[in-house]
Amino acid sequence: MDVAGQDEGQRPVVDRPLSVSGAFEESEEIAAARDLARTFLESLQAVHGLPVSQRAMGMVQLVVSELVTNARKYAPGPCLLTLEVADGAVEVTVWDSNTVLPAVLAPDAARVGQHGLEIVMAVCRSFEVHREPVGKRIKVAVVLADDPGGDAAGRKPLL
Repeated sequence: MDVAGQDEGQRPVVDRPLSVSGAFEESEEIAAARDLARTFLESLQAVHGLPVSQRAMGMVQLVVSELVTNARKYAPGPCLLTLEVADGAVEVTVWDSNTVLPAVLAPDAARVGQHGLEIVMAVCRSFEVHREPVGKRIKVAVVLADDPGGDAAGRKPLL
């Protein structure tokens, strides 16, 4: 489902991908990034009729908060956030100017802090990091609709 609302044999709800982007330069703008995500998801429901579970609503905002916080903390200059619907999920992409790829630490309940990427990886269907000519781009996907019998993050079971 590359175009929002399109499964085999169905007409797309819209004829172009649904997306929104924003640039955030100050740490105080992390709340604005979460608000952008919430407003986008509410629009998917109200305007485009796409299913967005309460879990997805919360998880997308959490993921946006974690990724934008890390970008603001570790990279100079603005970070760019893009949210786009693809394959029944919201793809959250954050670009920042730091070329150092993030290190995901092994789970450690005794460690104070630095659990953000652990959390992101636990709740997302996919996680990718790509070095760019300037900086890096992190892209994750959060499934929109809940699957009562499936994995909460929407991952396919290993066979």
